[in-house]
Parts: sequence; C-alpha cells; structure tokens
Amino acid sequence: MPLVAGIDSSTQSCKVVIRDAETGALVRQGRAPHPEGTEVDPLAWWDALLAAVAEAGGLADVAAVAVGGQQHGMVCLDESGQVVRPALLWNDTRSADAARELVEEAGGGEAGRRFWAEATGSVPVASFTATKLRWLARHEPANADRVAAVCLPHDWLTWRLAGAPGLAALRTDRGDASGTGYWSPRTGEYRLDLLERAFGRRVEVPVVLGPGEVAGYLDPAALGGGPSGTGPADGAGSGAVGRVLLGPGTGDNAAAALGAGAGPGDVVVSIGTSGTVFAVADGPAADPTGAVAGFADATGRFLPLVCTLNAARVLDSAATLLGVGLDELSELALAAPPGADGLVMVPYLEGERTPDRPTATGALHGLTLGTSTPAHLARAAVEGMLCALADGLDALVAQGARADRIILVGGGARSAAVRRIAPEVFGRPVVVPPPGEYVADGAARQAAWVALGGEAPPTWSVGQTEEYAADDGSRSRRGVSRAELESSPVPTVRERYARARELVVDRQAGG
Repeated sequence: MPLVAGIDSSTQSCKVVIRDAETGALVRQGRAPHPEGTEVDPLAWWDALLAAVAEAGGLADVAAVAVGGQQHGMVCLDESGQVVRPALLWNDTRSADAARELVEEAGGGEAGRRFWAEATGSVPVASFTATKLRWLARHEPANADRVAAVCLPHDWLTWRLAGAPGLAALRTDRGDASGTGYWSPRTGEYRLDLLERAFGRRVEVPVVLGPGEVAGYLDPAALGGGPSGTGPADGAGSGAVGRVLLGPGTGDNAAAALGAGAGPGDVVVSIGTSGTVFAVADGPAADPTGAVAGFADATGRFLPLVCTLNAARVLDSAATLLGVGLDELSELALAAPPGADGLVMVPYLEGERTPDRPTATGALHGLTLGTSTPAHLARAAVEGMLCALADGLDALVAQGARADRIILVGGGARSAAVRRIAPEVFGRPVVVPPPGEYVADGAARQAAWVALGGEAPPTWSVGQTEEYAADDGSRSRRGVSRAELESSPVPTVRERYARARELVVDRQAGG
C-alpha cells in the first residue's frame, strides 16, 4: 500500500493530502495560509509548504510527491538561483498595458489576437507570465537585468523539493507551461521568440515533461529546515525520506480536473478565488477573441479554459455588505424569487479577466424600493457570479467543447444557493462531488501515476456526488409545480445580465 502526497500551493494557502496510491483513500492532510496580496515572496510559499507537510505528518512514508500550483505567476531567478523580486501573481493586473502592447505589436486588433491564439493557444491578458515579463523589463530594468531564469510557482516548489540543484534542473509540465504565453500546446514546444519579444532577451526556462514522467527525487535536506529552510524541523532530517519520486506537477486547473475525474464531455466549474470553467478536450483550442485560453491538461489531452477574476469573493463581499455569514447569505438568496425581480449584479469587484476589463468595477442594476432587500441582493450576487461563469461556458461551447454536464467544485460550491441555482443558469445538469481539495487530490493522483507507472493515472473514486437539474432540482423539491417552473423568469436572468455588463464603469488609469 504505497502512499503518495499531493500539494496544492494556491493563492490563499498550501494544502497537503496523503493518499493511498492504489485506491486514493485519504490517510492524512495538513494546510497553512499564504500571505494576501498580488505579489508574494516565494519563500512564503515554501514556509507554508513546510508547515503544511509537518501538519500532515511528514513525507517519510510516501513514495512520490507532486505539486499543483496557481498558474501564470512570474518567479524570476538570478544565476545563483536566488529569487530576484517578489513573484507577481495571476491576479496582479499591473501588466494589462503590456498585454495590449504585445497584441498591438503582432498586428493589433483581430490580426494580433489571431497571431497569439495560433502561436500559443491564448491571447495575452494581464494574468499571463509573458505580460508580467514585459512589465518587469519596462518598469524594473535593474531587476530585469538580473534575471537568468523564469519559472512558475509550482515549478519553483518542485525545484526546491529537489534541493534546488541548479537552474538547468527546473522542470514543469504541459498544463502549467501552456499558461505562460510562450509555449504552444499545439506543437508541444516553447516559443522562445515570443519570450524574447516580451522580455527583450531569452532566459532559462523549465524543461517541459510529459504526463507521468519523473521530475527528480525529493532531497531529504530540503525538508530539514524550519522557516525558509533554516534549522531542523520536527520529524524531518537527513535520510528520513529516501528516494521519493517527484512528479512533474501541473497548474491548479489541470490538477483540479485530474482530481475530480473529469473526462470528455465534462465541464468543470471551479468557484474559488478565481472562477474557472474548463473542459477536457481531445484537441487544442485557439480562440482569437481571447475569451478561451487553449491550455493543455495533465494527462496528454487539452483543457480549453475561461477564467474570471471574481468568484467566491463575490459571495464573501455580499455577505459582508449584508452583515451575515455565508450560510445565511445562501438562505437569503433562496428566499428571493428567481431573477431577483430584475436586480442584477455585475460582479467585477477586482476588475475582470474575461471579458478583458482589468480596470472595470462592479455594479448593481435594477435597484428599486421592491428590490432593496437583503434577499434580493443575495440572489443577485449568486446569479451575477454564475452568469459570468455561464458566459465562459458559452465561449467553450462556441469553440467546439462538449458540455454534457457540469462538475461544480471549489469553496463556492459549498453554498446551497449556488448548487441549486447553477443548473438553471447553466442550462445543464450539475454534479457536485463531496467537498474536498481537488487540486491537491489531482496532484496526489499524478504522484500515484509516477509511483505506480503505467500509461494512465490510477482510477480513484471521488465519493458520493449530489446531482441537480433545472427541471427537477431545487425548486421542484421545494414544491414548485411544473407550470410555475416553465413560466420561471430564470431564462431572462442572463439576458438582463448581458445588458447590464455592458454598462459597467472602467476606472481611469491611476484613479
């Protein structure tokens, strides 16, 4: 019964799960918080990883480890392997102008977007690593001059677990590399000319491994330190771990798809700090509108994806505004009528990535004396968040993705209102697996693939799921007749939302 470890180094925290490699049974787990902000010293991630591993009982008995990490973040290293500056995260929008520059330099407009979509599967936005490199070259030339290598958060953590053996030992995978803006999912190769176009020169980049390949071995001394690797840590020491295999790791969305057991025909909607809508596909996507990012997945397939900046925090903000907890917010939302009597929330509270409006603000439309109630606001918040994600679903389908059912995961999926309203907004059946750490689980499943070998990852059960459908789901269970169901205003919700989203305000630069 070999054990494996999966690590999820997300925006907000680090989670570690230890699972049975053959069955997927959870043995133990741990977690530790990350600092807030859109730029973070990577050593904070390392400290959190050490703390989470310690809480999970260490890695002395595991056969393999893999890391799933937040995508796109820019980690720059100098010739000695030291971090040059705090990493810019995916949700740092200061490189929005750089993204526009890169499109303009490729011909601008539709021509520029098509160039990038065909070259890398995606049109540059502020989230992508390439745009952050352009920002660094423009705004911090002294730091840019020191950069010898650039990698992603999960790459850096895997490298540290291996003992940071030199820049040439950096490793990544198809899934995370496809979010850089200088690797092509279609050809499976780097576009170093595009990296040079973005940054002004070429630097070392991680070797891209295939699914199930070994990235190296865990260095026992790497876990022998306390904060930032200084001093001994409980339960760790030289030789305690042995030759533990390291998986290639992947980006958080590819890991979540692997952890949720998604296959062709499934669309995963993940409601976390960001909102993501992605499908498992057999071929690469190239959307010149930029709405769909043509990523790769962690199994050798592809993962066309739409990402929104605003997801679970929309619910958090609405709960704060109303002075209630999330459970009460859910109850309020379900107490209001579908469509909230015309009250619409456009949830661009942190700008937005899809559509590409990094300086946009959120808005409420349709506020009247009748809709000025906590229940209406709660309903509008849930519906607005889901409508933004449903726009992403439409974009995937327009690119040829199959969408037979929705797999709903992430912290936002724990809301009863989200689960019940989702099938009505998406227009498809919704499956909700048990609450879990699906990114960490996906990383653990990849680690099991590495440990056990074979051409595919082991098959694990995700446990008992709940199913919701618009025609026989939440409202019919609450005693609503079919006639009432068919006359529901819910189909008009997305139409109202589509009109309202065009009225949002963009902040002035520097405003």
